[in-house]
Amino acid sequence: MSAEIHPTSIIGEGVELGEDVSIGPFCVVDGEVSLGDGVQLHSHVVVTGRTTIGEGTAIFPFASIGHRPQDMKFEGEPSTLAIGKNCTLREGVTINPGTAGGGMRTQIGDDCLLMANSHVAHDCMLGDNVILANSAALAGHVQVGDYAILGGMVGAQQFLRVGRHAFVGAMSGLGKDVMPFSLVSGLPAYMASINVVGLKRRGFSHEDLHTIRAAFRSLFSEEGTLQERAEVVAKQFPGHPLVAEILAFLRAQPGRSFTGPRSSQDLEAD
Repeated sequence: MSAEIHPTSIIGEGVELGEDVSIGPFCVVDGEVSLGDGVQLHSHVVVTGRTTIGEGTAIFPFASIGHRPQDMKFEGEPSTLAIGKNCTLREGVTINPGTAGGGMRTQIGDDCLLMANSHVAHDCMLGDNVILANSAALAGHVQVGDYAILGGMVGAQQFLRVGRHAFVGAMSGLGKDVMPFSLVSGLPAYMASINVVGLKRRGFSHEDLHTIRAAFRSLFSEEGTLQERAEVVAKQFPGHPLVAEILAFLRAQPGRSFTGPRSSQDLEAD
């Protein structure tokens, strides 16, 4: 095992260090922590609890990782926090482990970027390639899908879901689930469009964008209930995988509220 540890840092006896771990000045790592190969703690980083950090992840100064949840129901249960591979956690990031009321686990996927002062609360589940911009904050039990981006100072209330490839504009307030592929903004947030720029960057075709937009137009029309409109959309686009993903997100948790457009004009072509 090879690890480079600055003499001012404190490493607990129970900590597991992979190959080529680098721990800079004034860090504290204790508890049942495991740092994968190539993990880098720049300086003044605290990692504690039952926390696993995947290989290649870099954590910047004054991040606090794995301290007890900010949940008054927490009673010291042996919950965990898992952070994936090749993530970047910038200055002042805070992430809490899970609780008994939420599956006992908080999880961050691979290749995620959490910018300065962003917060991930207890029992949150983030997919791969998620970006939280500066000071974005997730309350407990929030789920964020792959490639979703939350802008600066976004606030997401507890138990909320953000679908894959969604984009949330800066300073938005999320009180309802955010549909996959959508672009939402505002306080309270509304669906302004689909995430055209992000989807193009990830290789979605013009036909894909047209289909997603058309599906949302039908889904958020004014006729019938949401579930009735979902049945209409399923018949309009039988077997289309992207539409099926939208409908699966809608049906996964009955009774949820969804961030929709203010009017049909919000879903016109850009």
